[in-house]
Amino acid sequence: MTLRLVIFGLTVSSSWGNGHATLWRGLWRALASRGHTVTFFERDVPYYAEHRDCTQLPGGELLLYDDWDKVRTRAAQEIRAADAVIVTSYCADATAAMQLMADSDTRAAQVFYDMDTPVTLEALRAGRCVPYIGARGLRDFDLVLSYTGGASLQELRDRLGARRVATLYGHVDPQVHRRVPLVESFRADLSYLGTYAAGRQAALQALFIEPARRLPSRAFLIGGAQYPADFPWTDSIRFARHVPPPEHPAFFSSSRFTLNVTRKVMADNGHCPPGRLFEAAACGTPVISDWWDGLDAFYEPGREILVARTTEDVIAAMELTDAERARIATAALERTLADHTSAHRALELEALLDETLAPA
Repeated sequence: MTLRLVIFGLTVSSSWGNGHATLWRGLWRALASRGHTVTFFERDVPYYAEHRDCTQLPGGELLLYDDWDKVRTRAAQEIRAADAVIVTSYCADATAAMQLMADSDTRAAQVFYDMDTPVTLEALRAGRCVPYIGARGLRDFDLVLSYTGGASLQELRDRLGARRVATLYGHVDPQVHRRVPLVESFRADLSYLGTYAAGRQAALQALFIEPARRLPSRAFLIGGAQYPADFPWTDSIRFARHVPPPEHPAFFSSSRFTLNVTRKVMADNGHCPPGRLFEAAACGTPVISDWWDGLDAFYEPGREILVARTTEDVIAAMELTDAERARIATAALERTLADHTSAHRALELEALLDETLAPA
């Protein structure tokens, strides 16, 4: 059956500085291609408004609002007419949307999608407030979706009272992320794309900066923002201060290898694949990644992805022949298209919602 979905989320209109928009755009297109409709409520905030790169998607409506009270009546109407209502992590009005669902006479499946599960659980463990989760936790939802698998699913049950939990992992839209011609300014033997984070610095030092120091004749490229003035640059590392999301395919396609360094909070939880892992693989670029529990559930180490724990591992990977490099890239691309596209996640979501909506 076709579904009418209402989503209260962070943003779909701006892919600047967050991964939510990219994920929702791919999922939205995939759902629309299967006949489902989506109404997405997004708080119109200045940061995303200044960097807006999408205002319309097929099969639905993006509703931008600046004040919850102004949109509350429309939101109630949409909730009553929906088959499923999804509230996401970091939604600016998550708790208000939850209360509106509780007050509504709706047959819709009520769903929470934690797209930031490691961040949520880390805050709860530290006793900090999580603004997008209400006082009753997640016990009132028919279904809780998590971007992270493994032990995190049980922790969502234990800490927040979630009754039914399932994964909805990251994904990639091959229409957006695909192999494109090389761009000279992005040419590199090894690239790394990511905003500076202190929690990643130790791994970045071992897996990127030290290889660059030892291989001064090779070209290394970092793309990102917020890198401090005292960052330990070497002569062989070039820097692209910001790489807008539309340029990610060119960035990856211009690299012989690209490095994935997982945020510490994600690596500590495991089973949480970074979106850029799928993006790079979809662009046909072999990925060298740090290790985290569950990585081998997404890509086979040695055949579809190269795992590096030390500087020497990275240098050894960079010495692979072009034939070996192409073999790994092709295997990763094939695995991505077979298992990790937005269309696959749309099918998974559809099945979960059908099961949730089925009569007892």
